[in-house]
Formats: sequence, structure tokens, C-alpha cells
Amino acid sequence: MSFTQRLNAFIERPGFGRFITGVIIFNAVLLGLETAPSVMARHGHMIELLDTACLTIFIIEIAMKLVAQRQRFFLSGWNLFDFTIVGIALVPGAQGLSVLRALRILRVLRVISVAPRLRRVVEGFIEALPGMASVFLLMAIIFYIGAVIATKLFSASFPDWFGDLGRSAYTLFQIMTLESWSMGIVRPVMDVYPYAWVFFVPFIMITTFAVVNLLVGLIVNSMQDAHHAEDEVRTDAYRDEVLERLELIERRLSDMKK
Repeated sequence: MSFTQRLNAFIERPGFGRFITGVIIFNAVLLGLETAPSVMARHGHMIELLDTACLTIFIIEIAMKLVAQRQRFFLSGWNLFDFTIVGIALVPGAQGLSVLRALRILRVLRVISVAPRLRRVVEGFIEALPGMASVFLLMAIIFYIGAVIATKLFSASFPDWFGDLGRSAYTLFQIMTLESWSMGIVRPVMDVYPYAWVFFVPFIMITTFAVVNLLVGLIVNSMQDAHHAEDEVRTDAYRDEVLERLELIERRLSDMKK
């Protein structure tokens, strides 16, 4: 077995993955402690040293994968994701710019790449994006129609909420999320326009209970498809392993007969 094969086998060990996961979680705790002024005043230097040590481990992990997988490293979307997240911390001036420094918390997202169940969730969400695009287009059309109607009907008495198309769309978005929609918006509007519920109730029924649930259904279906695909890959790998063992047994039996 060559050096790259041994290195790749070491990287793929469950113990190595659990170690990296532990480092990610530990680093997330450190980054959270950096937001506490009292803690930084007493232990700031130690926390920064430990944060640097975590970053060093991540860099070594990426380097090991590059050596072991070479060109194959860049064929994996998750490897590119890890490479980008770790690379953000190496941008020149990252330690001096507060925005870039704050982006270090993105390292916590690496938990997704090392946890198979989380990867399945993200993969299901990504696979649902094409279908979600159609749903978002439908929702945009509904919002546009609703915003135009609301502006025409209620702008005179409620300019802060429905004064123009943009304000109406934002207000309707708040109503869709059911955030203070009744006592905060609809009932005050109904005090002036008693039949305003004829517009708002169907809008809520269509957007909140129909379109949003349609989005959830698409994501759930995509996650199930990703799960089935992963099971099929695992089953095929197990079948190939069994066939290889059977062939090996047959060869040994034939050799014994000779």
C-alpha cells in the first residue's frame, strides 16, 4: 500500500472524523467566549492561542486530504466547502478587520461536512432548489398582486404600511409570517375598512398555509430521495464486497482441488 493510500485510509477512519468534529465544536466554544469581554480580559491570550491551534489542525487536515486525494479533492463539493471556510481565516488582514474576523465563526459550518446526517439534510435542500424556484416565482406573483391591491385600497389611511409597492410588500410579508398580523395590522385596518378581512384572510390562507407548506413538502421529498440514494450506494457497495469475497472463496476452493 502506497503512502497516499495509507494516508487516505487514515483520513477516512471514523476516529479521525470524530476528532475533527470535536475540534470544530471546541473552536465554536472558543469563538463564543471571545464575545464575552470579562472572559477575554482574563483569558484572552490563552483563547487566541487555542483558536490558532484549532485553525492549524484544520489546515493540516486540508493539506492531508490534498496529498491523499490530489485532483480528486477538487471533485468533491464538501472538500471545496471546507477549503473555502478554512481559507477565509487565511485572508491577509483578517486579524485586523472586524468583519473578516467575525467570519471565523463560519468554521462551525464544517460540522455539516463531517456529519453524514447533516450532509443529507443540506443535500436534500440543494436538490429541492429547482422545484423551490417555481414556488418562489409563484409566491412573487402572489405578493406582487397583493401589494398592488393593498396599496390601492389602504394607502390613503395607512401610508406607513401600504404607502407604496415596497411598503405593501414588506407588510404583507410580515402578515405571511403571522408576526403581529391581527392586532398589529389587520384589526387597525379593519377599524377604517371593515371588510378588509376579505383581502387579508385569503392572502394568509394562500401564502402561509398553502405555498409555505408546499416548500416544506418539496424539501422533505428531496431529503427522502437523498436518503434513498445513499442507501442504494451503501447497498451496492455491500453487494460488491460480498461478490468479491465469494470470488476469493471460489478461487481458494479451486486451488485446493488442484
